[in-house]
Amino acid sequence: MKAPVEFPGLALNAVLKLRGFKVNRSKVPNSGPSTFGRRHFYKIVFSVGNVTVHYGDRIIQMDGVYLFFANPHVPYAAEILSERQTGYSCVFTENFIKSLERSDSLQNSPLFNVSSTSAFKLDEQQQARLAGIFENMIADEATNYLYKDDLMRTYIQLIIHEALRMRPADHFIQFNSASLRVTTQFLELLERQFPVENLNAPLKLKAAQDYASRLFIHVNYLNRAVKEMTGKSTTTLIAERITAEATALLQHTDWSVADIAYALGFEYPNYFSNFIKKTTGNTPTFYRAH
Repeated sequence: MKAPVEFPGLALNAVLKLRGFKVNRSKVPNSGPSTFGRRHFYKIVFSVGNVTVHYGDRIIQMDGVYLFFANPHVPYAAEILSERQTGYSCVFTENFIKSLERSDSLQNSPLFNVSSTSAFKLDEQQQARLAGIFENMIADEATNYLYKDDLMRTYIQLIIHEALRMRPADHFIQFNSASLRVTTQFLELLERQFPVENLNAPLKLKAAQDYASRLFIHVNYLNRAVKEMTGKSTTTLIAERITAEATALLQHTDWSVADIAYALGFEYPNYFSNFIKKTTGNTPTFYRAH
């Protein structure tokens, strides 16, 4: 059975195990598509060139200068179409970033929110600011400064805020802090179940009541908070995330439809097929063939 491809490679894996962080200037030649798979690290790329990114079930065309965020929960592959791709990149583990307080801005950022925009086209001023941040990261990374890791986390936050500033002002709404906290906890619990990589460990939390019980709150309170924060019902968000995982498994593994159904918590394959048909308008075999 072919499992989803996992990253990083040996060299990067050694660096991330030692430090949990790596930043560098990029100069990648024209190439075919990289292997599609999940990278077990976060990545931020300042990309100069013409690059096609297959990010989950989306195709992102980045022709010019872009800022791109990759989350370890989303499988992706990149193809460099120009003569070369230049710019900068930094990668870091969840443990490296965990010490940061999960503020509202981080939770709403393209780094953690997998449903948000992950690529931003940069104008000249944005290019200059972000290039300056990356150059400072590279320079400070080479020093023996005692609190270098904290400084790198600060730079990551600065980059995130640059991306958040590119969103329309009406994207940001002040919510009740209790609703924000409950919704954040729900979304973290939801994402923690993915990616699905083991047929012997099927999803355990499949309904709003499951999440409410785990969070020790009434399901009606959970539903109100999530609706207030996201505009969507708890059930809808769960279904969307399961659907995204299902299509990725159908397209990028050779697991049988029955195996995928079981891994995603469906008692019978026909229940899974009906679910996919309802949420996407297509049958599982449609994604297997594309």
